[in-house]
Amino acid sequence: MTISVTLPALGESVTEGTVTRWLKQPGDQVQEDEPLLEVSTDKVDTEIPAPATGVLLTVLVGEDETVEVGAQLAVIGPPDAAAATTAVTAATAAPVAAPQPAPSPAPVAQPPAAAQMPEPAPAAPAPAPAPALVPQPAPAPAPIPAPAPAAAPAPRPAPAAATAGAKAPPTAALRGHTAPVPRLRKAVGDSLKQALLEQAQLTSTVEADATGLLRLWRRTADGYTAREGFTLTPLPFFVLAAAQALKAHPVINARIDASGTTITYYDTENVGITVDTDQGPVTPVVRGAGDLTVSGIARAVHDLTEHALAGRLTPADVAGATFTVSDTGTRGALFDTLIVPPHQAAVLGVGAAVRRPAVVQDGDEEFIGVRALVHLSLSYDHRLVDGADAARYLTTVKKIVEAAAFEDLI
Repeated sequence: MTISVTLPALGESVTEGTVTRWLKQPGDQVQEDEPLLEVSTDKVDTEIPAPATGVLLTVLVGEDETVEVGAQLAVIGPPDAAAATTAVTAATAAPVAAPQPAPSPAPVAQPPAAAQMPEPAPAAPAPAPAPALVPQPAPAPAPIPAPAPAAAPAPRPAPAAATAGAKAPPTAALRGHTAPVPRLRKAVGDSLKQALLEQAQLTSTVEADATGLLRLWRRTADGYTAREGFTLTPLPFFVLAAAQALKAHPVINARIDASGTTITYYDTENVGITVDTDQGPVTPVVRGAGDLTVSGIARAVHDLTEHALAGRLTPADVAGATFTVSDTGTRGALFDTLIVPPHQAAVLGVGAAVRRPAVVQDGDEEFIGVRALVHLSLSYDHRLVDGADAARYLTTVKKIVEAAAFEDLI
């Protein structure tokens, strides 16, 4: 019995995918859930696993071809089809090896002549499935599995800290060079351009004093690393502050449907975090962030970032965000006018923490002190969110950041 491999649903609003690379070729043994091919969408590049154990008989969609969700990609046969496939592979390989004896003396001239005839070759083994399989190994180029080592996750740098940032590509090597746009970058760019065309976007900014938050982070970071096995960064504190503020301002945690007539107010805070990869930005999702602790968010950010850098994100990892936080401050930016992602009402940008003189209030007293100041920028869809709504939300985030009451949540 054969089993069809189809393109599965790859996340919210994703209707098609592009086959970027086959990890197996016809005739190869495959195990159930073993990666079979790679597919690119406007959300993420992902691997499609084999639905069953057996032999890959037929590849129906070539690399760089785009198909709709549910389309048939390949056919897997039973494991005992391996022998037939091996016989066919040997038969089709015979014409290549046979010319070597051609210069031999006359007594050995007959076998090469017979071997050079490709037509009779399939008839000799005579297994029933062989004729149907003969065409398959031939068009599949042998180098297909070869790129796998180059794409292995090992060379990709595992983040030293659980931040939503990755090592930038070697820009020096790009000077004077023309290259095709990576699929992921093009897909993300097209999606954001469409969002700009459909939404009325603008940005509001406040400045928050993150001195206490950063002191708490530095005081607890070493113990956290020893306990959890990975580095705690400031990002989870800001994600939690953003998620808690969403509970108080549901208009920010919402979306307008495609017709512009219905508003959906979400009952959970699924926060996307922007990860900078060498193929372009991806936005995996921390689910239920408003109900997590700093430690819980830190674990989710760490795992999602590692998966993003290694190219192991699944469609489920990037689907369902109701809000997004982008930590552009890790690259030194003071603030940013971010683009609101599709199907969301707003995105929060966290700028770099800069030490500057500032007015500090202690009860009724005011004095000048050196503080760590951070710009928090909210880009939002003005069709749904008014300027007053944005200001109220940012003020709430600012208060949570400045209070820094996170110690019991680490």
